[in-house]
Amino acid sequence: MYNIGDLIIYSAHGICEIDDICEKTIAGVTKNYYVMHPLDNSHKLTISTPVDNQRVIMKELIHEDDALALLNSFKKPGKLWIDNPNLRNQKYHEIVSKGNRLEIAKIINTLMRRQIEVELEGKKFYEQDRKLLLGLQNILFKELAIKLNMTSDEVHEKVVTFIQQK
Repeated sequence: MYNIGDLIIYSAHGICEIDDICEKTIAGVTKNYYVMHPLDNSHKLTISTPVDNQRVIMKELIHEDDALALLNSFKKPGKLWIDNPNLRNQKYHEIVSKGNRLEIAKIINTLMRRQIEVELEGKKFYEQDRKLLLGLQNILFKELAIKLNMTSDEVHEKVVTFIQQK
């Protein structure tokens, strides 16, 4: 169970702060709920989810040493590139849905390397890949930034530097 003030990763909303834990009765059923907001809360979104919700991924932020290891993982190649875009999208989403941050970092790594390669050839990066990459970067890079006392932009710059090193 999380506590008020904890930062967690909540599904596709990214990093959220728990503002309250309270009882709510919905459809005649009373349960404890987390009340939270995304850190990037430009839309003033408030999220309520049952404490015992098993259908949504909620994770603690990683520890600093794990964050450093994840950042350094970008020095190595990522996942194997899958040429078929539909199969690639399916496989990458399956991996992401499991929530393993190292595997997610490998997908980001692969997509970033491919984007650089494609753009150097003067071609356009596949839109489906671009959207997936941006969404994953948004969550993982913010988490790394928080844990490593950096900005998301600094994390991004560091990753690009690692990727471009031969």
